[in-house]
Amino acid sequence: MGGIASRDFPRRLHIGSMRTMTSRIAILDDWQNVALQLADWSAVRELAELVVFNRHLSEAEAPDALRGFDALCLLRERMAMPRTLIERLPDVKLICTTGAKHRTLDHEAAAERGIRVVAAPGSAEGNSSTIELAFGLILSLMRGIPDEVQTMREGGWQTRPGRVLRGRTLGLVGLGRLGQRMVPIARALGMDVLAWSSNLTPEAAALAGATYASKEDLFARSDVVSLHLVLGDRTRGIVDRDSLRRMKPDAVLVNTARAGLIDQDALYEQLAEGRIAGAALDVFEHEPLDPHHRLRSLGNVMLTPHLGYATEEQLRAFYAGTVEKVLEYLRGGSGVLS
Repeated sequence: MGGIASRDFPRRLHIGSMRTMTSRIAILDDWQNVALQLADWSAVRELAELVVFNRHLSEAEAPDALRGFDALCLLRERMAMPRTLIERLPDVKLICTTGAKHRTLDHEAAAERGIRVVAAPGSAEGNSSTIELAFGLILSLMRGIPDEVQTMREGGWQTRPGRVLRGRTLGLVGLGRLGQRMVPIARALGMDVLAWSSNLTPEAAALAGATYASKEDLFARSDVVSLHLVLGDRTRGIVDRDSLRRMKPDAVLVNTARAGLIDQDALYEQLAEGRIAGAALDVFEHEPLDPHHRLRSLGNVMLTPHLGYATEEQLRAFYAGTVEKVLEYLRGGSGVLS
């Protein structure tokens, strides 16, 4: 294994002999440099050249960087694949993504160009990882943990009292597969739980251990609002300016779902003007987040780099599944799809 630094493209790792290999496989957006550690790629190396990109490729630079690759391995939605990019990747025959859905990949455009799209499944721990992160963010916000850690690094001591969760109200926007798993943890911490979504009924909320509330009531009564909806046409911007204005001045908002659920301008205004106590955000409209993004300047915002599913257990399952899918492709007949 050897590393090759490129002036024009992200740092790449090449595995395999270019003289004997005809297929070229790209692993994209391995930001944490773990793809080769968490799965056994040896069988792939015997059949193809394997290249790891560990910095994000913009849509402008991707066509040149990915010239000559016939298979791309994507990790969830780290690399968007819109029609405008797919049409500039003439060599690609296979796109292997991870997880059940890839909302930033244009499947129709891929099909039109004869590109096969396959998905590698994750693990059961994937559901737990996002829920655990959500509560980690909630606790960090309520106890001011990031600020206090920084104060200690700088030689200081306590700067402000934290707040307990017991006796407070958690508002869940979305009570589906992930939202339901928030309920027993919140109950164990002594919290009351409200829930709302456009299709939720009082009976369904009760079965999950929560109390149904209207959208307006949930935002007005909750001390912590946590989002657990799937992003779609009906849910985009569902946390609007009116919803945010209903929140208590000392309430906090947590989003581990999708950035598009929130009116971003309204959220920035509420936070910048101190109308809510704070927010913890793990998802953004464009990722990686721009180094100069306006949210980075706000002291009452805790930002994490889309850590929801980025756990060792989930990534191990994703990459193992990717190896299986790539091998199926490579063994299908000289890399040619039937």
